[in-house]
This record gives sequence, C-alpha cells and structure tokens, in this order.
Amino acid sequence: MQLVLTVLEIVSPVFILALIGFGWVKAGHEYRIEFVTRLAMTLSIPALIFVALVNAKIEPAALTSLLMAATVGFAAVTAVAFVAVKVFKLEIRTYLAPLIFGNTGNLGLPLAYFAFGDEGLSYAVVVFAVMALWSFTFGVYVTAGGGHPGKVIKEPLVGATLLGGLFLWQGWTLPTFAMNTLDLLGQIAIPVMLITLGVAMARLQVNSMGRAVALSLGKVILCAGIAAVVGQWFDLAPVPFAVLVVQLATPVAVTSYMLAEKYGAQAQEVAGLVVASTFLSVIYLPVLLGLLL
Repeated sequence: MQLVLTVLEIVSPVFILALIGFGWVKAGHEYRIEFVTRLAMTLSIPALIFVALVNAKIEPAALTSLLMAATVGFAAVTAVAFVAVKVFKLEIRTYLAPLIFGNTGNLGLPLAYFAFGDEGLSYAVVVFAVMALWSFTFGVYVTAGGGHPGKVIKEPLVGATLLGGLFLWQGWTLPTFAMNTLDLLGQIAIPVMLITLGVAMARLQVNSMGRAVALSLGKVILCAGIAAVVGQWFDLAPVPFAVLVVQLATPVAVTSYMLAEKYGAQAQEVAGLVVASTFLSVIYLPVLLGLLL
C-alpha cells in the first residue's frame, strides 16, 4: 500500500499539470503553443539541463556509462522498430520515428525529477540529449526523406548539454548570480512542458485508434525490454537503470506528430499514436515505477 501511495505521489503532479493544459484549451482559452515551445526549447530547458549537470553530485564515469547505455539502447530500438515496420508493412516515413522516440522531454524529465530528485534529473537529461541528437538527425531524415545533420549543432539544448557536461567533468561552476538566474529560468521548464503536453493532446485530431493502441503497447514493451537488457549489460546502478528504462518507455513524442505534419507523412496516424500511447502511459508508467522503486 505504501508503494502504491509513493508511486501516485510521483506521477500525480505530472498528469495533473497535463490535465490543466488540456482543460485550458477545452475551456476555449488561448495558448500559443509555438511561442511557448520555442521559449522552452531555446531558454528554459537548456538552462534546466545546464544547471542540473553543473550541480550534479554524480561521478562523471557514471554519466559516461549511462551515455553509452542510452546510445546502445536507442540504436537497438531503432533496429528492432525498423524490422517491425517492414514485417507489418507499415509506411516507414509515418511509423518508424514514433516507434523510436518517446516523450523524454515533456514527460520523461519531470517524471525522473519527481521520482528520483536532482540525481534522477541529471541522468534523465543525458538520455534526453541522446534522443534529441538522434531525433534531429535520423528522425528528420526518415520522416522528411532527407536530413540536415548540421542543424543539431544549432540547437540550444545540445549546446547546454555539452557545456554542462564539460563543467561537470572539470568541476567548474559560474558566479552565484549567474547560476541563480539560470536556476530560476530552468524552474519554469517542467510545468511549462507538462501544460504544453496537455494543450497539444487537446488539439490533436484522431481517426482510428485500434492500430494506434496495438502499436503503442508494442512500443512500450519493446523499449522497456531493450532498456532493461542494456542497463543490465552496462551494470548500471539502480537510479540510472530506472531512469534509462522510464525514459525509453515514455509514450510517443508530440514532436513526432509535428514532424509528420511538416514533412507530409500521415500526420493523423501519428496523432493516434501520440494520444493512445499517452493515455496508456497513465496506466503503465505507475506500474513500471512500482517495479523499479
């Protein structure tokens, strides 16, 4: 009973904030998602990542192990998902990216923070960074039929991750006023990401849900299973192991829908995956956390 209450305490803020965004839009209020997303991706999330890494009380070797595990994990998920898409004769441009990339930002970072505190957040940003790099290169290439690898270097979150990693490795920090400013800026990231997730969910238009539910179940089993195997292989400690599993098992990212819409893939099919997997995560994420805690 105590474990159930602990898990509910962890996941409740995540879904309550998303419900606030959902209800905000359904009530007819304005929410400029493009502006808020740009603000978060350009300023608040990079600040959150940088501060989390600079303040991390974690051995650089442990972060390196997780970085390698996350890289191998996403590579394995990509390979298996590609085979599955081929076997079930699904369109690669529409289905491959959503089956690979989870919502490691809007959902994964807050969940890791609420479940494992600052230590969990430090590990989670590493997995998030690996996913972002792979998404901005391979993900765009698959969905659009042509990628732009140079674009990833221009992403503020990538620069913040690299710079934060350097500061962590060297044991550096910034003057107190600068760290306090970045910390304050980063504090808006988690609530804004969750509210925006709810807004995006409210605005998606979904057609058939049968295939979406089946694929969503397949995705979480595939990703959580691969993450668990990879985590054991790299002999990760309990917290980074749990973060790796949770991050890879997050539901389909809203950005997959945005990419499909932008590059002419079957956007409504992707929307179905986002909605189905996110609602299923209300059930499976608490169960997964209960097993990992």
